[in-house]
Amino acid sequence: MSEVRIPEEIEAVATTAVNAAFTVHRALGPGLLESAYSECLAIELVHSGLRIQREVALPLTYRGQTISNAYRLDLVINDQLLIELKTVEAIQPVHRVQLTTYLRLMRLPLGLLINFNVPLIKDGINRVLNLDFRNVASAEAFAPSRLRA
Repeated sequence: MSEVRIPEEIEAVATTAVNAAFTVHRALGPGLLESAYSECLAIELVHSGLRIQREVALPLTYRGQTISNAYRLDLVINDQLLIELKTVEAIQPVHRVQLTTYLRLMRLPLGLLINFNVPLIKDGINRVLNLDFRNVASAEAFAPSRLRA
């Protein structure tokens, strides 16, 4: 299996998102609802100059029929990075599988799984790679038109 290479532009977006998560967690600490962290993280990301989409519906086709709200993506940043938020005791394998599925469907190389319910946010941030993604020369190879809020 070949290596997944994340374009520099997406790495820069991911770095900004991680810094925003640190800022939010430093201000709020653990113990709130996911929706509170989502709102605050969205504010930080926009303040950092990023374009975000929240609660993006991703359809699923089953037996020829489209289920329009089959999946709900927490945050999509600049049409390049997917962030799945949690406020759980511990990240479980199913959470990684969930994000991996979203990444495959979106054809994105990288997602962040962020659990705000931790004493140190660095312990709650997980990078998840789409192992089906292979060396795309530029971020323009992604098809942002697949997103419809």
